[in-house]
Amino acid sequence: MNLIWTSYLKTNSKILKDFCYWNLALFLQAKNPNVPDIPNKLIKPVIRSGLSKQTNEYWKLVFNKMGSIDCIFTKNKLYFDEKNYALDHFIPHAFVSHNLIWNLIPIDRSFNLQKSDKLPSIEIYFDDFFKLQKRAFEIVSNENPKSKIIEDYLTIFPQLKGVDDFDYSKYKESIQPLITIASNNGFLFMNE
Repeated sequence: MNLIWTSYLKTNSKILKDFCYWNLALFLQAKNPNVPDIPNKLIKPVIRSGLSKQTNEYWKLVFNKMGSIDCIFTKNKLYFDEKNYALDHFIPHAFVSHNLIWNLIPIDRSFNLQKSDKLPSIEIYFDDFFKLQKRAFEIVSNENPKSKIIEDYLTIFPQLKGVDDFDYSKYKESIQPLITIASNNGFLFMNE
């Protein structure tokens, strides 16, 4: 009987704990609407999902069409070779907690290790980031218009139908506040 009672208490204890965490996360998210994905910041997943889908279904097409891509940070030429480049979160994954394509770009592999979870300067890097994102979207939407991965851009451009809707100001207005909030939450800029 003690074994059953102990098992019952452990199960109910876990349910109560999970219930408290869930409600705490909902409360914190409601009070902090500008901080994305608070539940995953409270309890990080054990394994972070990989980027093979974004690499193989999106950036591989872009590399095949362009041949090479210039790293927006180092200006080094990148080729579709895992030893040559890394897929980087422009705004750190530790802040946004997602792998949406609008925040991912290929960069120099060695620089990626230096950048880590640091924020890029909008004034210095956004123009090149935007140009690469727009060109990549154009290529993928032409080469594979039924690709589900391009739907990631709908979070920034809800009315996105084609490359003409890929607006510089709207993109910047979506990225800038995230970088400001991340900085206010303790994330450092690359030059700090």
